[in-house]
Amino acid sequence: MSESRGPDGATERLPVLEKDTGSGDYGQSSSAADYEPPPPAGRAGRFWSLRRVPAALTALVLFAGAGIFLYDIVSVRAGRPAMRWRRELADQLAHRPLDDTWVLVGAGLVAVLGLWLLLLALTPGLRRILPMRRTHADVRAGLHRDLAALVLRDRAMEVSGVQSVRVRMRRSKADVRAVSHFRDLDDVRAELDATLAETVRGLGLARRPALSVRVRRLGRKG
Repeated sequence: MSESRGPDGATERLPVLEKDTGSGDYGQSSSAADYEPPPPAGRAGRFWSLRRVPAALTALVLFAGAGIFLYDIVSVRAGRPAMRWRRELADQLAHRPLDDTWVLVGAGLVAVLGLWLLLLALTPGLRRILPMRRTHADVRAGLHRDLAALVLRDRAMEVSGVQSVRVRMRRSKADVRAVSHFRDLDDVRAELDATLAETVRGLGLARRPALSVRVRRLGRKG
């Protein structure tokens, strides 16, 4: 507490503000640079594709085929002859054996088409979107692989001695190929490892990709 004198000469006590030296709301006593993000609020799975184009094409083909068959059946019920292609198809299926080449080719194509549709239905797709760590249960975010590669490339170009960089970002690995025009190659690679590892942590991805860094020097011309 401190004291001061008022206008009538009386002594008054003034409150003293005490600085809080506790850890605060962050649960840390160090600088904010060492602050660890909160644990994930949910599982950050891959984003599922809507599969609009395959679904639209499949629905269109099935609708057209069903419409043609329905029209032919109604036409036959009305006393008209069946379409020529359907009569020929029925005749070919009745006379051709099961081990015929065209029968096997047609069955193989239908099987491949069915497997492709099942693969599209059971896999999430959107392989170029990397899921980010979820800090809130109701919020999901993703980062495009090209943008992540661009960020890594820009940070790598800031390293002294790096002339050019090529980054190929995959789901679980980032391949970095750099060309150095001065400094020792081991020093450049060590600094690139540290810089890019920090950059990958800063991306906030749910699954941190592994780094593969290679540095080379261009040969002299002439």
